[in-house]
Parts: sequence; C-alpha cells; structure tokens
Amino acid sequence: MNTTTTSRLPTSIPEYLEQLRAALAGADPALIQDALYDAEEYLRSELAEQAGKSEAEVIASVAGSYGAPEEVADIYRETEVTVTRALKPPAPPKRRSAIGRFFGVAADPRTYGALFYMLLSLATGIFYFTWVVTGASLSVGLLILIIGIPLLMLFLASVRVLSLVEGRIVEALLGERMPRRPLYTQHDKPWLTRIKEMFTDGGTWTAMLYFLLMQPLGILYFTVAVTLLSLSLGLAAAPLALLLPHAGIWFDDWNLAYDAPWLLPFVCASGVLLLFATLHLARGVGKVHGWLAKQLLVRTPVV
Repeated sequence: MNTTTTSRLPTSIPEYLEQLRAALAGADPALIQDALYDAEEYLRSELAEQAGKSEAEVIASVAGSYGAPEEVADIYRETEVTVTRALKPPAPPKRRSAIGRFFGVAADPRTYGALFYMLLSLATGIFYFTWVVTGASLSVGLLILIIGIPLLMLFLASVRVLSLVEGRIVEALLGERMPRRPLYTQHDKPWLTRIKEMFTDGGTWTAMLYFLLMQPLGILYFTVAVTLLSLSLGLAAAPLALLLPHAGIWFDDWNLAYDAPWLLPFVCASGVLLLFATLHLARGVGKVHGWLAKQLLVRTPVV
C-alpha cells in the first residue's frame, strides 16, 4: 500500500471515511460496513497514540502504511473476491433436464444449511423476541431512575451485538454476505451523545423489527419444516409396513398395507417427491430470509 494517489488526502477522519465510502460505491453494504469500521478503528487508535497531533497530521503519517481511501477500497474489493472464492462451497454439477434440476437440489450444501436454519429459527426467534421485549420494557420503564440511562445504553448496544451474531448465522447457513464488524462506537463520547446516536441510527430500529419478526417467522419455519419432513419420510417408508407386525397405514378401518399393498410403491414415490420438494422449499426460504436479513440488519454507517 505504498503507491501514491492523485486525489487530495483527507484532513479529518470523517472526511477519510466519506472518501472511502465513495470509493466503495456499488460494493456490498456489508463490505462497506466492515471497511469503514476497520478504517475508523485504526485511525482513531493512531490518533490516540500520537497525542498532540491533529487528525490531518495523523492521516498524512499513516497514509503510506494504511493507504489512501481509494487504495484501501481497491484492497477490500480484491480481498472480498479472494475470500468469497475460498469460502464458497463446491458448486453442484449443472443439470439441463428438469428432472435433474429437481433431484439435484440434494447435492447443494446450501439446501441443508437453509433447512437447518428453519429448524434453528424457532429457538433463536423466541430468544430474540424475548430479549427485545424484556430489554425495551425494563430500560424505558427505568428511565425515571438514574440506572435507566446506562441500562438503556446497554440494551441498545446488545441489539447491535445480537444483529452481528445473527448476521454470522445467516452468512454461515444461508450464504448471504453479512457484516463481520459492528458499527463503530467512539467510547470516549458522553453517554447522552452515544445514546442519541443509537436512537437516530435507523439500523437500531430495523434490527429490533427483525428480532420481533423472528418469533412468528421462526414458528412458521419450524412448523413447515418438521411437518413436511415427517410427512415425506413417513410416506417414503410406507413399504416397511409389510415387514413390521401390526404396522400399516390406516384410513378408518382400512389398512393400506394389507388391503391394497399394490399402492405402496406409489405412496413411497410420493413421499420421495415430497421430500425433494421440501428441500426446494427450504432453499427458497433461505434465499428470501437472507434477503430480509440483509435489508434489516445491514446499514452503511453515517460518518
């Protein structure tokens, strides 16, 4: 990063971050958040170590080691491509026929990640909903006391932490690029200033909305996944009823296994088809939910 740049070097940290964000225009919002966090953390740590120097002097002194905004943006873009290629799971072989594409979903690792997320979302959804409702009620209700301000500040900070944790889960299971760094918080600012910034940050409220939505979504995802998996596996295993005593598929007093055993292959085939349809549904839910998480949990910070 020792190359020179023809653009004017910024004279303040907000100006540096603004130029960096402009240089990253069009990039993934999660990448922009990570780059801005890293840059601000580095510059402010250098400013603290070089006490007595102005922001312009500190930026000029680290320009050769850290880089100008355009250089940093280029490095982040290149690194993102490299990391994405390294972490991307092997692509399943392309199938041209409709039948091949239908059954090929079983070879896609993202399918099982999305299915596991649907099962996991019941627990995470209940936890997120309980945390937000309880935390908001306690912190707002105690604002009349002196303990209310730090409690509210702690609650809003916890929302940011949970959004980062949920983002890592979404990225790992659903494959949607999410932030790997939180929004930067300057810890030497007064409490009231930091609380005001959290209140005016739209990302705080969209994250809380996401956590509230996760309870009904989690219940829906879990119910659909468990119901379809149980039904499809049960139908697919229907021929086993002939091998087990006192087993069968009953419709009132009519036992399919003994009264119409010739139907069992068709029942088994329908179970297999339903199982693969469930995998397609899980993959679709994963894509839609990844998009929802990206919209509500990722915000480019205001500098």
